[in-house]
Amino acid sequence: MRELSEQEVIRRNKLEEISKVYNPYPAKYERTNTLKEAKELADGTKDVKLCGRVGFARKMGKLSFVKIKDLEANFQLEFREDILGEEKYDFFKRLIDSGDFIGAKGEIFTTQTGEKTLRVEEFTFLGKALRPLPEKFHGLQDTELKYRERYVDLITNEESRKVFLGRSKFYLFVRNYLDKNGFLEVETPIIQTSVSGATAKPFFTHYNALDLDCNLRIAPECYLKELIAGGYDRVYEVAKCFRNEGMDPQHNPEFTQVEWYASYWDYEDNIVFFEDFLKEAFTYLTGSPIITYQGNTLDFSKPFERVNYVEKMREILGFDFLNETDINEYKSKVVEKGFFTEKDMAEYKSISQLTDFLYKKLLRANIVGPVVMYNYPASLKPLARRNDEDSNIVDCFQVVVCGAEVCNAYSELVDPAIQRSTFEDQLKAKEAGDDETMDLDEDYLLSMEQGMPPISGLGFGIDRLMMLAFDQASVRDVILFPTMKPNK
Repeated sequence: MRELSEQEVIRRNKLEEISKVYNPYPAKYERTNTLKEAKELADGTKDVKLCGRVGFARKMGKLSFVKIKDLEANFQLEFREDILGEEKYDFFKRLIDSGDFIGAKGEIFTTQTGEKTLRVEEFTFLGKALRPLPEKFHGLQDTELKYRERYVDLITNEESRKVFLGRSKFYLFVRNYLDKNGFLEVETPIIQTSVSGATAKPFFTHYNALDLDCNLRIAPECYLKELIAGGYDRVYEVAKCFRNEGMDPQHNPEFTQVEWYASYWDYEDNIVFFEDFLKEAFTYLTGSPIITYQGNTLDFSKPFERVNYVEKMREILGFDFLNETDINEYKSKVVEKGFFTEKDMAEYKSISQLTDFLYKKLLRANIVGPVVMYNYPASLKPLARRNDEDSNIVDCFQVVVCGAEVCNAYSELVDPAIQRSTFEDQLKAKEAGDDETMDLDEDYLLSMEQGMPPISGLGFGIDRLMMLAFDQASVRDVILFPTMKPNK
């Protein structure tokens, strides 16, 4: 057991003293208003009952002021000895600390400095904080400690409260927006029997009841399109997904994404829909469709600039990369052009892996945006519809902002013969050493053979959208409890 600090010892002694008079952990408290609501109450409103955590206390002789707070607001309380009586006022001054929870009943008034305040007529002790808050309420300064002790970060850091309150409310926005546009929310399996729906490394697990090796979901895509085959017209899921890959400021192996699919749309319909979605989302979260991210001004109020992936990459590389079929020859051309060395590209075992690497480093990294990047190589998107004029590209787009992908969307591949062929190509890439490929998903192919209408689908990561909305440089600053190695 860890050694207690002096302050922790003092607080435990206070708890013992409180226990002689009150139950220090009562079952409930009947408040009349939240702190946010109380700010709108008229002066003279009586019998108001508020509660919250003590954030600041200015204890003086016979008059004291306390700020209590919750996630959305704070509110000032006035404690007077002549109203509470000497005994209760002394109890308050001696035994209540910052971080404690209290309830207070009284009358609303406005101070001479213009602050709404509750003149306390009686108060109730609701819970002792046995550990003190960070000194001077500046919040946790240790970044790792912020992630480990998010509860302390939320108590002391207004910026963190803003981010995570906004994130919680964003889920309501997503559901309302999609609901009014005819989408139905569903749930699909997290534990799956086939690695499908995206190209990524999975987490594996074992299903004891069925004695079956399984993987955690990397994307809900195939199940959602099976529902389209089953008759759903427009469908979506807020999906927790898992990809057993590296961690950096833009990526976390466990993340939350929204995927939606609409029958009879193509990817052009989804471009227009997503542009409007982002405009409304940023306005909802920040008050404006024009935001600032890491010093860049981003305008989501108008249609986005469009860039043709294939044409731009041909221009950058100086050769037609779509014609490359041998990975070693492909790498040699890249080295010859002076972009990268063989060592830089050693880990890439397939044409699709290398192409994606080159795109991310040579094109995507230099985009501020927002930009609609469209016309992707077919080898990168095994579930996307092949373009009618050129089967080497797919009807696909991504919105790119500040060098990062914000969404992935396309006209869906609904031809089961072509889909089987692309799955087989994935297996060949896996045999060549590419460990981010999909399995051949026979269950999904069966659903396609049952018949699918034209479909367009889109997926976006909530984590990355929150980074943009609240100008956060790391994905870990918008995830409440990012995974950390345990303390030893």
